[in-house]
Amino acid sequence: MATYECDKCGMSVNATCGKCDAPLENDSLTLDDGSQVQVSKCPNGHGKIKSPLCCGQDMTCATSKGAA
Repeated sequence: MATYECDKCGMSVNATCGKCDAPLENDSLTLDDGSQVQVSKCPNGHGKIKSPLCCGQDMTCATSKGAA
């Protein structure tokens, strides 16, 4: 499950898909200009969201590729 944390105040949040209740997984999306945006996606293909905001900045998520 993707756990996002605010680097400023330490608040953290977990997210699940509203359609199937599956824990969202951390992923990244490459934009047309080559930059990457961190997102959380439903493992069952129901979509993805941009990382949440806290204290006026994006919350971060530690990536753990290969974890089941």
